[in-house]
Amino acid sequence: MRRVLDLRLEELLPTPSGLLASRGLPAEDRFLDLAERARSEIRALGEPRGVREELAREEFVEVYRGEGDNDPHTPLDQVVPRADRLALFAVTLGNAVSEAVTTRFSDRDLALGWMLDAAASLAADTAADVMAADFAAACRHGNEKPVVLPYSPGYCGWAVSGQRRLFARLQPVEVGITLNASCVMQPLKSVSGVLVAGPVEAHLFDNEFDCCASCTTRECEARVAQLGGTR
Repeated sequence: MRRVLDLRLEELLPTPSGLLASRGLPAEDRFLDLAERARSEIRALGEPRGVREELAREEFVEVYRGEGDNDPHTPLDQVVPRADRLALFAVTLGNAVSEAVTTRFSDRDLALGWMLDAAASLAADTAADVMAADFAAACRHGNEKPVVLPYSPGYCGWAVSGQRRLFARLQPVEVGITLNASCVMQPLKSVSGVLVAGPVEAHLFDNEFDCCASCTTRECEARVAQLGGTR
């Protein structure tokens, strides 16, 4: 089943304090004002839309194989066999936001450009979480609601070149997202990948992969901990 969503922009915006914390800045008036200006610009320009399409595990394995550039062993090799349902997705804030970031830098408004870029990135990540929550609601059975997490090319050993097969299958041009020859999404403030639905345990894996050794964020640990899981 395919579903196109128009997301509520206000739900995606980071709070001023959260935005500053993500950049390692104190909540001082001068920085809070800059953060609010960035939020206002996104609020004025953002047009968040997303699309997802459910597919069978066997179909996803073919998409995930991509061009053969993935790490030999990846977390998704463990996670996907334990999944109950899977869906490809792509979501964007729209082209105007990405263009505004570029314009701020080209106009040498570096402080606002930097803050706008950071705010838009956080909003795009939150949009991916909203897509996951919507899929979780669709997968609910009675009082049982699965845990849904997004996984994206470029992370966890999934090669960026995997975007080509993902885009060929999903066709997110319907919501204004395209892919260039370098596998960079346009608009830039977009996120794509797979939504994995299953019990918390489906998302648990030992951080012993090659990609884990080079990872600097360890975001997977934080998001699983928020779900009440442990590794």
